[in-house]
Amino acid sequence: MGLVHLLRAVTVELHLRGAEFAERGGLHPTDLRALIRLLDAERAGEALTPGRLGDALRLNSAGTTALLDRLERKGLVRRSRDPRDRRRVLVAVEPKAVELGRSFFGPLIGGLVDAAEEFTADELEVVRRYLAAALHAAETAGPGA
Repeated sequence: MGLVHLLRAVTVELHLRGAEFAERGGLHPTDLRALIRLLDAERAGEALTPGRLGDALRLNSAGTTALLDRLERKGLVRRSRDPRDRRRVLVAVEPKAVELGRSFFGPLIGGLVDAAEEFTADELEVVRRYLAAALHAAETAGPGA
């Protein structure tokens, strides 16, 4: 199987897993994407405002507000004032969301970690470079690409 086709197959499988997680939790697929973006931001030490989250998800202001309202009602995120600039609102994932994700995706993540252990550090660096290039290609592809 060609590299691009294999990447597509992995993407489809991960999308199906995400859809199953969303369905089980009564979430919209965009809710899941928001939680992933928030977790990635937290891991990177990055604070996210509703506006930046909406931009990352390609949502307008009303759509972002509806999304955050849904996630807050489920106890998965919280909005709070930025302690350094009280005019600014920050969004963060609640521990409940982390635990839900861990309970569902833990075995998958464990399998991916185990698979990575079969490669040398140099091989993993090549894979990382390819995936970073693939991500860049996906992010910069024009409409209909």
